[in-house]
Amino acid sequence: MLRIGIDLGGTKTEVAVLSPDGEILLRRREATARGDYGASVAQMARMVLEAERQLGATGTVGVATPGAVSRLTGRMKNCNSTWLNDQPLPQDLAHALGRPVRLSNDANCFALSEATDGAARGARVVFGVILGTGVGAGIVVDGQVLDGPNGIAGEWGHNPLPLPQPMDLPLPDCYCGRRGCIERYLSGPAWRASFAAESGLSLGCDEIAAQASSGVCQAASASLDRYLDRLARALAGVINILDPDVIVLGGGLSNLDCLYTQLPERWGAYVFSDSVLTRLTPPAFGDSSGVRGAAWLWNGVDG
Repeated sequence: MLRIGIDLGGTKTEVAVLSPDGEILLRRREATARGDYGASVAQMARMVLEAERQLGATGTVGVATPGAVSRLTGRMKNCNSTWLNDQPLPQDLAHALGRPVRLSNDANCFALSEATDGAARGARVVFGVILGTGVGAGIVVDGQVLDGPNGIAGEWGHNPLPLPQPMDLPLPDCYCGRRGCIERYLSGPAWRASFAAESGLSLGCDEIAAQASSGVCQAASASLDRYLDRLARALAGVINILDPDVIVLGGGLSNLDCLYTQLPERWGAYVFSDSVLTRLTPPAFGDSSGVRGAAWLWNGVDG
């Protein structure tokens, strides 16, 4: 049976159809119907049905969402695409398509994609990290997404940054209502803002890293060093609790080569072990992992 994945993003909605062995048979993107819940549901249903008509076959449907489904209400919560919050998306999309659908957070789908046939294929416990506009993560154990009873497993970005140091103070306010969240230190916008405040310069994260590597900008070198130390502390906290086999980095910042060479040299100072065998890797599928993971939410279903 075909596996159909939907990646419902804030700016684009993507549908991909996978064969049972993971080959992408069809892939389409459209601008998301922003701000209009009913239009978003109708758009997803139309894109799925059009894909099925083109391929002459039907499939299971999974959706990567920018939030989670509340265990209490069955409605969406924690969506940065705010028009989805408190809406019965699983029920409405299932009704529009005439079949059950499975939904999971986009970070969960990223982790599932990389654990199924990507960079972490064959690993038992996978922690898939998103380092981009925000900071999130998903957990996959034995090929299955770990959601947890509250539907928030992997919400790494809204934990406090471990072992705050003088350079981390004062603790920054976060939009979630808490202070000192990991996201407020490690997201792309947070790093850029921190560098600008320290140096008076406006550079992108890749530019900061490039100038640091070339040694032409002392402020960039210091900023990268702080970022790496904060990320090492944050990932060490995950290793101490979850002890994953593989950590896969995704999002725009995952393209920085220095993360893979320097983080494993740094996080050992914060991990409660005499050695760290956890493997750190970039993603195999990049920004395709979300939609692929959505399709793989139906792993194990035959037909």
